[in-house]
Amino acid sequence: MVARDIPPALRLPLLILAFASLILGVGAGLLRLGWAVPRPAADLAAFHGPLMVCGFFGTVIGLERAVALARRWAYLAPLASGAGGLCLILGAPLAIAQMLLALGSAVLLIASLSVFLRQRALFTFTLAAGAASWLAGNLLWLAGQSVFAVVPWWAGFLVLTIAGERLELSRFLPPSPGARRVFIAVLWGLTFGMALHAQVFGAALLALALWLFRQDIARRTVKDTGLTRFIAVCLLSGYAWLLLSGAIMLAAGLAPGSAAYDAALHALMLGFVFSMVFGHAPVIFPAVLRVAVPYHAVFYAPLALLHLSLAVRLTGDLAGLADWRSMGGALNALALATFILNTIAAVIRGKLKT
Repeated sequence: MVARDIPPALRLPLLILAFASLILGVGAGLLRLGWAVPRPAADLAAFHGPLMVCGFFGTVIGLERAVALARRWAYLAPLASGAGGLCLILGAPLAIAQMLLALGSAVLLIASLSVFLRQRALFTFTLAAGAASWLAGNLLWLAGQSVFAVVPWWAGFLVLTIAGERLELSRFLPPSPGARRVFIAVLWGLTFGMALHAQVFGAALLALALWLFRQDIARRTVKDTGLTRFIAVCLLSGYAWLLLSGAIMLAAGLAPGSAAYDAALHALMLGFVFSMVFGHAPVIFPAVLRVAVPYHAVFYAPLALLHLSLAVRLTGDLAGLADWRSMGGALNALALATFILNTIAAVIRGKLKT
């Protein structure tokens, strides 16, 4: 029988491409905050957002979806988005990078729709909607729209993907018919918000955070111990940042360059999304690379640093303290670096135990 999947060793280069976008995207963000960074990050200030959302998250999510689907063609999604991020890093013509990112998101959408057609459920629909949001944002960027204009679509991609994954796990604690109707209303709110108005998007984010607080199984598993409790803490703390992000957007919108813009987006992208990443890394890495990531209490250190760094950054944003915002950004980078190093150390511990 011909193998339909690819071995874990061939997935590693895709993950390396993703982390290259993450590291250089973080460096570009630090430059925007006034920190001196080495090249090539110093040349990438304009691509901080695309590298983080498309180059890193798009590639990681595409890789995770391809592994779950176990079809070789699905790996074209992370390959294309990873290559698109690499093109941004190397200074290739922008249109080439944009077309590669659009291709990656299109393949991810096809993969997500194939899953939906095999299992017609609200969570598979939500995952497909997330991929469609990413494709819409990438096509708008390719058509000449500014990064600021497509940020809601990219944010919607991440929010819908996480919401769909959490809804999938809610099968163990099924939401009531009324709760499902509320979730569908939130989906409509997110869609209208992405397309029409940032404050509608903010209201939908706020509603989603409240829904997740009420419905997610994490509110029960947080009473457990070990890895199960750690994941629940990551989830619940991430929902708190989602709630704050939605509240800021609802109150102030997303005016580019404003303090509220920085606060709302980083509460969402760092506080909410990376809390999910920190919590799920011990599960995702074994699935993708077939390596053990044994839990250790030190996993809480990067998470605590992430929350502290965001508190400093948002205090700077909301109080007009540029030094606090800049210092918070540096601590954001330190939290992510600590997470990467901690994960590598956990993999090594797992190897030594085998």
